[in-house]
Amino acid sequence: MVTTLSRSLAAAVLAVLPLTLSPTAAHAAETLPLAEAVTRLPVATESRDGYSRDSFRHWNTGLDPADGCNTRSEVLLDEAIEAPAVGAGCRLTGGRWWSYYDATWVTSASNLDIDHMVPLAEAWDSGASAWSAGRREAYANDQGAPQSLVAVTARSNRSKADQDPAQWLPPAADVHCRYAAEWVATKLRWHLAVDTTERAALHGLANACPDQTVSYEPVP
Repeated sequence: MVTTLSRSLAAAVLAVLPLTLSPTAAHAAETLPLAEAVTRLPVATESRDGYSRDSFRHWNTGLDPADGCNTRSEVLLDEAIEAPAVGAGCRLTGGRWWSYYDATWVTSASNLDIDHMVPLAEAWDSGASAWSAGRREAYANDQGAPQSLVAVTARSNRSKADQDPAQWLPPAADVHCRYAAEWVATKLRWHLAVDTTERAALHGLANACPDQTVSYEPVP
C-alpha cells in the first residue's frame, strides 16, 4: 500500500535531493496582501535564449523514492478528493479530482495534467536560466508548496501553455484572485522576476482582489 505523503514535508526533503542549493536556511514563511506581494517581485527583461524543457528534469522519484511513485503520481494522490486505488508501479485507478482552473470534476488520472504554476519556460525566462541543473530539477518537482504543482484538466493546462497572467487566466473567472496569488507566491518562493507587462497585469488583479492574501516560504 502506498502511503500518500503530504507535500508539507518537502522542505526537509529538499535537503537530501541531488541539488546544488545554497546551504543557508530557508527564510520564514510569510503571508501578506496580494498588492504588497506584487511589489516585492523584481522586474527584469525576460529572455528565452537557450531554453529547453529538458533542462528541468521531471518527473523524478518524488518525496519518497521507495514508494514507487514519481512526482506526478504523488501530486495526484495528494490532491485527490476521493483517493484512487494504487496498483503495481503506482498505477492509479478510480479516484476523483477537482480541476479548479475550469471548475471540472475529473474521474480518471489520465485526463489530468500536473501544471507547473509558473511554467518551466516562464521560469527560465525569469531567472532559472542561471540556475544549476539540480535547482531546476528541484523547481520542476517542487512539492514543498501546495501551489507549485496543480492537478488540472489536460485541456486547461494546454490552453495555458507557457503564458503568464497578462496572457492567460483560468476559464473559471471566480478563481482569478486565487490564481494570481498562487502565481505570485511561486515567483516569490523561487526568487523569480516579472517583466513590466506581467507586473502591470498582476497589479490589476491585485486591485480587483483587495482581500486576497499570498502565503509563501522562500527556497534558499
